[in-house]
Amino acid sequence: MIPLSRPDITKQEKQAVMEVLDSNHLALGPKLKEFEEKMAAYAGTKYAIACNSGTSGLHMIVAALGIKDGDEVITTPFSFISSSNCMLFERAKPVFVDIDEKTYNMDTTQIEAKITKRTKAILPVHIFGQPVNMREIRRIALEHGLFIIEDSCEAIGAEWKGKKAGTMSDAGVFAFYPNKQMTTGEGGIVVTNDEKIAKLCYSLRNQGRGIDTQWLNHVRLGYNYRMSDISAALGLAQLERIDEIIDARQQVADSYMEKFRDVEGVILPAVDERVKMSWFVFVIRFEPWIDRNLVMQTLLDRGVGCRPYFTSIHLQPFYREMFGYTEGDFPVTEHVATGTLAIPFFNNITDEQIDIVVDEVKRAIRYASIADPKARLKKLWKDVG
Repeated sequence: MIPLSRPDITKQEKQAVMEVLDSNHLALGPKLKEFEEKMAAYAGTKYAIACNSGTSGLHMIVAALGIKDGDEVITTPFSFISSSNCMLFERAKPVFVDIDEKTYNMDTTQIEAKITKRTKAILPVHIFGQPVNMREIRRIALEHGLFIIEDSCEAIGAEWKGKKAGTMSDAGVFAFYPNKQMTTGEGGIVVTNDEKIAKLCYSLRNQGRGIDTQWLNHVRLGYNYRMSDISAALGLAQLERIDEIIDARQQVADSYMEKFRDVEGVILPAVDERVKMSWFVFVIRFEPWIDRNLVMQTLLDRGVGCRPYFTSIHLQPFYREMFGYTEGDFPVTEHVATGTLAIPFFNNITDEQIDIVVDEVKRAIRYASIADPKARLKKLWKDVG
């Protein structure tokens, strides 16, 4: 079995966690503060507010900006669902624009047509670790008086024309789930230069408690979005290795790009020359004559981890029910989503494993491109021998 992802945990991380377990501070202790300070320094922002997930971080920013019932936020339908759900938590409405077929990021040329009197913000997602055109988004936001919430959950260390993802907005979020570039187990962090947003996020993550007040003094509705010192210690150890981690993932991506370059039917990731990529996942896309689902099932049957990345948010069952979306509403997103597949990608994947993945994909393509189901089955058994 070659897994889809695997966290890169060394003795350094294990030792850091054990030190916290041996201390008297498992939550809201010194490691949390240290992690926030070092993350702010890495991002180049004044503030960093750690929380228990990237989703929680996005929700806190939406709430801190006062986005509420009836407001609209423009975003992308090609993402993990939390980038849209975070608006629903405050009864605001996500308004989608279609994506660019090459980069899979939101098509910035469509944003202004979606702006109404109810629009309060733009929420771009740096999909798979590739920053969207933030210069254009900042221009639009400035011209129309809109906030920007930067979903950088997949893009720690990425850059747009030399500027770090997550720092070109009112506030940004990084996420640290085990399949991300670095992990805290579960976790996320808000980064911002805005003192008001920072103070509200500190309060919101901690049950709405007032800052520098008595422990049981709750000044607003808040949430239990805290990060433990155990997670913070793990994050500190990972942060010390972040450049090494990003470089390792770039090498894996380069290897895949080279080995898939001449494989018929495979569309490789397109990286904008203006960005520094921070690879979250490696996603290939298949030409329409290849049955992506059949490729996926064949790979899974052969022990190769893979998963569609992503499915269209607007076609999720409860989004259809809530907003009345149907097929054809965002054709580029739908076209891309039916053909994309994430394949095994992690820091310590070996050259041998990469070769196996590439060979298995080639084999699955041969099987999945045969139109007749009976012929497919005969071909499969012949290949297996």
